[in-house]
Amino acid sequence: MALDKSYKLVPGTTIFDAEQSAKGYHLNQFCMSLMTAENRESYLADERAYLDAWPLREEQKRALLDRDLNAAIREGGNIYFLAKWGATLGLSFQQMAGSMTGMTEQDYRDMMVGGGRSIAGNRIDHAVLEAAHTDRRAPKGRATVTGAVFTSHVPAIGAAMDHHKTDEPYWRPVFEGYEFSKRWERENLPDVIVLVYNDHASTFDLSLVPTFVLGTGAAYPTADEGYGPRPVPGIEGDPELAAHIAHTLIQDDFDLTLANEMTVDHGLTVPLSLMFGDVERWPCKVIPFHVNVVQYPVPSGARCFKLGQALRRAIESYDRPLKVQVWGTGGMSHQLQGPRAGLINREWDNAFLDRLVADPEGLSRVPHLEYVEEAGSEGIELVMWLIARGAMSDVDGSGRTEVKHRFYHVPASNTAVGHLILENHPRGETPGAKE
Repeated sequence: MALDKSYKLVPGTTIFDAEQSAKGYHLNQFCMSLMTAENRESYLADERAYLDAWPLREEQKRALLDRDLNAAIREGGNIYFLAKWGATLGLSFQQMAGSMTGMTEQDYRDMMVGGGRSIAGNRIDHAVLEAAHTDRRAPKGRATVTGAVFTSHVPAIGAAMDHHKTDEPYWRPVFEGYEFSKRWERENLPDVIVLVYNDHASTFDLSLVPTFVLGTGAAYPTADEGYGPRPVPGIEGDPELAAHIAHTLIQDDFDLTLANEMTVDHGLTVPLSLMFGDVERWPCKVIPFHVNVVQYPVPSGARCFKLGQALRRAIESYDRPLKVQVWGTGGMSHQLQGPRAGLINREWDNAFLDRLVADPEGLSRVPHLEYVEEAGSEGIELVMWLIARGAMSDVDGSGRTEVKHRFYHVPASNTAVGHLILENHPRGETPGAKE
């Protein structure tokens, strides 16, 4: 169903939601540029020239040049960002607020001294609200989760592809394990992939350690991880679906960090290369979903599993007929630091794959200590697979899954490679039906 945006009916009020954020992105970023004395001086010296250097729509520029805050807010401006612009012009918050109400500064100040604006006459007209709810049209179709892909995202795999080493004896067994996967992906191409991965100190350093980050932007360039960016295409996002997912998950009590801009590293690009090969453009849109598994505390397997279930609910409530895959990446057993560096645990890895298929809920209760002890310090990345597994319809009994491919190999550089493909078959789907 469509999102409930009844807040748009509150009179005299513009809620800064994802739609407004996308509309006013560059306008608000312009305002942030005024947080340095040098930029403020440049702006005041020639406002028009400074504005022309930004990718703003003419309506946005005109709103600022005319000092029309209501117009700026209609064009996607947020009052906290616009306050930086107002401060540059020497305006107080009361002056700015007064200008939006049609009152003089003195009249506005007197109103506030008198107790502020009354709520009487400033509530939603409930007849309008009722009509809006009645008027919501039934969707023509809805998004569906069609499958899940689970794979390691070893950086050396990307390097082997980039340097044309895939046929070398060391690497050939790894890439042979993905030949079926590339064929399957061509035959089951989604419209969008929600790709769960972890950033490896490429976009997020220790100044900011968010637990869950959803990419809500339109595009994501490839990160330079010290060797230069991988020679692969940039990512095309799906801001509308991402905004819907963000709204739904946050309303479902999952706290997310939303990223309109970020680079993506091998954690995201290597899985795409393994599944699609060497391409000039990725054949579908990708929504990056970063999970912190670098600095403790990291989310539990149970939390990730529940997040996957909420993610499927969010996707299936989107009122456009999209085919969506959810990918869980990272792992398997590996340790990259200390005297245990190079640790591999084949038995534990394969038991994990068994349980991921047959007992994902039980697997979600495995404590962090077991991951670290049995799969190595970096084996904790496997909790991300539980997000993709939670997004399958057999978890809540509303459908079934089918194992299409399973692969395991040691080694790929310092890591055990695990790979699994599950097709999702919601109840009511015609067996064997393909679009």
